Amino acid sequence: MQKAGFVSLIGRPNAGKSTLMNSLLGEKIAMVSQKANATRKRSNAIVMHNNAQIIFIDTPGLHEKEKVLNKFMLDEALKAMGDCDLIIYLAPVTDLTEHYEKFLKLNKKNIPHIIVLSKIDQVSQEKLFKKIASYNQYADNFEALIPVSIPRKVGHKDLLDTIEKLLPESPFLYDPEDLTSELIRDIYAGFIREAIFENISEEVPYESDVIIDSIEEDHSIDKIYATVIIEKESQKGIIIGKKGEAIKRIGKVARRKIEELSGKKAYLNLQVSVKKGWTKDEHFLKEIGYDNAQ
Repeated sequence: MQKAGFVSLIGRPNAGKSTLMNSLLGEKIAMVSQKANATRKRSNAIVMHNNAQIIFIDTPGLHEKEKVLNKFMLDEALKAMGDCDLIIYLAPVTDLTEHYEKFLKLNKKNIPHIIVLSKIDQVSQEKLFKKIASYNQYADNFEALIPVSIPRKVGHKDLLDTIEKLLPESPFLYDPEDLTSELIRDIYAGFIREAIFENISEEVPYESDVIIDSIEEDHSIDKIYATVIIEKESQKGIIIGKKGEAIKRIGKVARRKIEELSGKKAYLNLQVSVKKGWTKDEHFLKEIGYDNAQ
């Protein structure tokens, strides 16, 4: 008996959704940042567990802001909630339960869900037990509550076993050898954005994006040509840096991430372009892949 299904990872910004997906897959395909709202689009990872194929859907954090881009991000998360077989609600152990109550209101289709208490390695056992007890009042709403420590991989097997039990019977939806159905250019763009978040401070990363112009693949090296989009002329100097030091550093970090995934050398050419007010420009957002921006 085979099982297969879509499992959406839902939670507030910086709850650890992308980190958990990468950890369960055993490969880094989704960008990760300590800064909130780094994930902008849905992405997926295909995890085989026993006789089940679990397609995890990573989503932007549940938040509300006025920019068109942020509205798109919230819409991405809500659509993932409504289009899946199961929801994993990630709640950092330090979160108030009122955030979970807001999630319950957003889960309008009452899709079955599991609460995953993340970052348990950051609190004492006493605080962990108190937090688990605080969710008991909602026991009729969730299928299971599983504490996890992503860095230590604590709770990973329990989570996968529980997901397997709850998935519908189905033939596999993808080749079992596949890690994701994402386009490689989207993964590489995410790696470059991650490098920007790691190396540039303040608001600049939030007002930047990456467009992969072209990829030339060879058996020994991939040549990637990309453009970093920013909102203001003043940000161009920050991204490039003195004597080009910042853009070189971003390129070096991104290239390493790309090479770790591809298993071969990468040449990365980065250009910087100013597009004023792009985060509020519906037409431009649709041009660069935010198809549901409105």
